[in-house]
Amino acid sequence: MARRRRGNSINGWLAVDKPLEITSSTVVNQVRRLLDAAKAGHGGTLDPLASGVLPIAFGEATKTVAYVMDGSKSYRVTLKFGEARSTDDAEGDVIETSDHRPSADEIKAVLNEFIGEIQQVPPKFSAIKVNGKRAYDLARRDEDVVLKPRPILIKDLRLVDMPDRDHAVFDVVSGKGAYMRSLARDIALRLGTVGYIAGLRRTSAGPFSEGDSIRLQDLLEMDPEEVLKKMLPVETALDDIPALALTEVEAQRLSSGQSVGLLPVAKRSALENPVVQDEIVCAMLNDRAVALAEISGGEIRPVRVFNL
Repeated sequence: MARRRRGNSINGWLAVDKPLEITSSTVVNQVRRLLDAAKAGHGGTLDPLASGVLPIAFGEATKTVAYVMDGSKSYRVTLKFGEARSTDDAEGDVIETSDHRPSADEIKAVLNEFIGEIQQVPPKFSAIKVNGKRAYDLARRDEDVVLKPRPILIKDLRLVDMPDRDHAVFDVVSGKGAYMRSLARDIALRLGTVGYIAGLRRTSAGPFSEGDSIRLQDLLEMDPEEVLKKMLPVETALDDIPALALTEVEAQRLSSGQSVGLLPVAKRSALENPVVQDEIVCAMLNDRAVALAEISGGEIRPVRVFNL
């Protein structure tokens, strides 16, 4: 029996502008089929009710997804006052109402309380696991879901518009694991009312921004060769990691799983800040990533090798 073809070997990133009412996985599958790519994944889920920047990794770039997931993300968040929803977004059932509507001054007065490292309880309809089961599966079966607060980082939070008394629009910059639905819910509660997230758009994810992104519909109408020309390199996700310049010989050693000495490489790379023990670095040959490596005992030791 003939062996099934696995698809094209494609390496790199595409930043897609995800539309509403479609899952992140569906977007990945549509683009992967367009390119007949062997392997693809995304750099952070967006709910169907959210739009915006969805970075898609192909081939060897999937080895760098964690660095996008761990990076900062920016959002435009629309909070609707007066109703609490079971899902903390427009999909859920109304579970509580309030006639109180805060003013812009009242909102601005409490925002500093939500900036920095704060404790946040995730939405009951989330992918958090409770006793080995997804919270949203338990919630859909009307089972009691108790989620514990956990630390998250909000780097910036600003009120940018109040189009009417029922809505407030915020720009948010967050760290890993922050739920915008929970943030909207908690801001409303702090203001003596209830609310839910009525609109959500991600404007950046790690190094990827709206300016890098291509609308999904435009992408699907393009010739695959034109799409490939817009592919960003694997190294795009590693902008915040120190880069060390290798020689051909050193690159070959790392690619084969062997360590190389740190001192000559560090001198050649002329880093502004010295690399430190146990730090992860990106080992480069010219403009190409060779490996993610760890500094240990005066050596550069490969952790993830890129087969580019």
